[in-house]
Amino acid sequence: MPPTASDLNVSTTRIQMKMERDFTRRGHHDMGGLDAGPVQQTEHDYALWEKRVDALMVLLAERKLLSVDQLRKGIESLPPDAYEKMSYYERWIFSITQALQHNGVLTTAELSHKLEAVQARAQTEGA
Repeated sequence: MPPTASDLNVSTTRIQMKMERDFTRRGHHDMGGLDAGPVQQTEHDYALWEKRVDALMVLLAERKLLSVDQLRKGIESLPPDAYEKMSYYERWIFSITQALQHNGVLTTAELSHKLEAVQARAQTEGA
């Protein structure tokens, strides 16, 4: 027999509130069936950073540090304006960093430190 709300120490009002959510409403990220213009049916080369983001996701998933569901949840949590402005792999890297921080794999301080190092290296190489 499944547990009841009292077994779970949860109020039925709270359960009803969650069930009242409109699951049929389209999110800004849900573009299925919308007119998006012609589909470009040609292969294209990926930038090196895009290949690295894809490889990073594969490695993290293999090591069970991040799931595809977490990746999707992070992408779908982007505000509409950010979702529209970001490219496919920009959304991925945003979601990956958010999930790694949430999962305790990476801290904000570690991420900031690494970004500063990358920016410094880019300025040195660009000079």
